[in-house]
Amino acid sequence: MAERRMFSKTIVDSDAFLEMPLSTQALYFHLSMRADDDGFLNNARKIQRIIGASDDDLKLLVMKRFVIAFDDGIIVVKHWRMNNYLRKDRYTPTVYQDEFAMLSIKDNGAYTISDTAGIPLGNHCETQVSIGKDSIGKVSIVEGSISSCPEPEPAPDRIPAIALTLNDKTEYWIYEDQVTEWTELFPAVDVMQELRKMKSWLDSNTSRRKTKRGILRFVNGWLSKEQDKGRTQRGTDVDRVSEVDGW
Repeated sequence: MAERRMFSKTIVDSDAFLEMPLSTQALYFHLSMRADDDGFLNNARKIQRIIGASDDDLKLLVMKRFVIAFDDGIIVVKHWRMNNYLRKDRYTPTVYQDEFAMLSIKDNGAYTISDTAGIPLGNHCETQVSIGKDSIGKVSIVEGSISSCPEPEPAPDRIPAIALTLNDKTEYWIYEDQVTEWTELFPAVDVMQELRKMKSWLDSNTSRRKTKRGILRFVNGWLSKEQDKGRTQRGTDVDRVSEVDGW
């Protein structure tokens, strides 16, 4: 594995990166330095503890899509291929091939979760890929076509807060624990009020409704923009960042 790592100024000079807390920026650099030649590593929390970063620092990197997290604790630096270029004679493929197979690579070199990530053969539901508590989605192949797997019943203590309409006209429920988490991450935002605005916007813009896979990205992007507005108006809250959609 190569010992040297590089960082693209496109990423680290962006407002989205520079507005993050210094502890979050430092965690990104340390994770990137220790990642393998495809940008993967399996000890993000150990590194977090070693450098004195908080759980919120790692959570923020995931929510702002500077890193992508998998259920088994593996993470990958999203813009790894924008940051680094390795000669073939110095490149060692990642050992995390199952996770690597779940990704696709955008034209600019950034990783993204593949639309067909983890789809098995036969009439079975795919393994769910999660970031924190919120799932990205799951699909199955039934008679040659892709269809949704049944949603598990929510835990009895999980209280629904609001439903957002998806592009297939089904409703995606947002729960109170998610609202609480977003309230901590976006302190300048009235999260519940913004969710009501999102519901109204989705109801009015039927052609721009989101998929089940994309709805949480939409919510996080909306809240990030509102956080930036609130910080500008109040001159406070330097602890959170604007969205990085488009990478």
